[in-house]
This record gives sequence, structure tokens and C-alpha cells, in this order.
Amino acid sequence: MTNFRWWRIEMKKWSIRIIAGLLCLIAVVFAGFYIWSEQTYQPSEELHAHVDKNDFNKEDGIITFVPDEPNGTGIVLYPGAKVEPEAYGYYAKKLMSEGYFVAIPEVLFNFALFESGKADEIREAHPSIEHWVIGGHSLGGVAAASYAYNHLQEIEGVIFLASYPSSGSDFSATEMPMLSLYAEKDGLSTLEDIEDTRQLLSNKAVLHEIIGGNHAQFGLYGEQKGDQAASISGIEQQDEMAAVTLDWLEGLR
Repeated sequence: MTNFRWWRIEMKKWSIRIIAGLLCLIAVVFAGFYIWSEQTYQPSEELHAHVDKNDFNKEDGIITFVPDEPNGTGIVLYPGAKVEPEAYGYYAKKLMSEGYFVAIPEVLFNFALFESGKADEIREAHPSIEHWVIGGHSLGGVAAASYAYNHLQEIEGVIFLASYPSSGSDFSATEMPMLSLYAEKDGLSTLEDIEDTRQLLSNKAVLHEIIGGNHAQFGLYGEQKGDQAASISGIEQQDEMAAVTLDWLEGLR
């Protein structure tokens, strides 16, 4: 009986040690992930040369570009992984200049997939806007597609910037208007990736390739590991993005 009691005590001690060890491991992994996620891509000097703090508002972690003469359409744009929202300011400013309200949110751990529902907060804060389009860059586009797929009656269009839907957001049987902008020299969302996921897009999808562009220049935040070198400038790529987007948006109205 004494041996059995001793065995139970020892097992309890080992259980406590194992649980404590696992909790410590989880804490270390989480701390490492958090530190890594906070090492973000910052807006480049190229962006600051064209966009300043007077061009947008920032409140509660959401950057908004508010047009002087709004046309009734709002655009929610999810940033790419670990990219600061301000990096998309040039593109947003171009859209704003034509009457579109644009909101770019900060997201949990700088990954939009953790907060794909952030658009709810933005839409609720701006009830006067009648029409909503959602989009995103890279993983931000995956999050945007997920949101749109779950709000098919409320979202009127999806914009993919070097991005595409996941298999869980198959729009092939829908009439959702979509714009997919991708780049010739993208080393992360490659031309093969775009082609392989094309069947997930709706039958109203418009695809446009930016010749000479790359992944990082869908925002303005400098170079990104794994990307290819672009043969056009960031501003040239952004201007083409904005021009194609504005033409597509006009077709929705």
C-alpha cells in the first residue's frame, strides 16, 4: 500500500512537471511569434514623398482616406502580412481622389487572417456609405475573400492585390465582381499561384498582369525577402494599379 501511494505521488509530480514544461514551451513559442510579428515592413521614403499625415485620418487603429466629394462607395483594404497599413497610402489616396472612401485597418499580430471580420467594425462606423468593396494584399487578400464569401449579399466586389482566395472561399458559382491584380516578377504570389487558383474566382473576375511589377510594390515598403526585383518603379506600379482599379470600380456603379 505504501509503494502504491509513493507511485501515485511520483506520477503526480511528473504530471505537474510535464504540464509546467508544456506551458513554458507554449509561452516561449508565443513570445517568439509575437516578437517576429512586430518586426513589420514600414512605409518607404518613396511613399512619404507622395503621402503625408494630412492625407488621412488614424483612429482606433484604422487609417481612413476620406474624399471631399464622396461617391457612396467604401473600400476596406487589408494589409499584407507584417506590412504597416500606411504602406498602401499612395494607392488609397489615388482612389480617394475619385470619391472613394478607403479604410485600411491594423490587424491582430499584423496578420489579417486573425481578424478577417475587421470590416464589420469599419462598416458599422460609416453607415452613410451605401456600397462596400473589400480587398487586400497577399494574405490580406485571402482574409478579404473569406469575409466577402461570408457576406455575399453585403459586399459588392473583391480586389486581390497579388492574392487569391483560399479553397474554403470558392466563388466559382457566384456572380461576385472581382479584380485580380498580379505582377510579372512576383516571387511570393507567383504567376503559377495565380493560374492554379483561377478556378476559385467568380465568372465575373477581371485579371490584370502588371508587367515588370513585383510583390512588394503592391505597397510601398521597400524590398521583401523572397521577392524578385521589379523592372518598373514602385510609383509606376502603383499608378497602374490605381488606374485599372478605378476603371473596374466605375464599372460597378
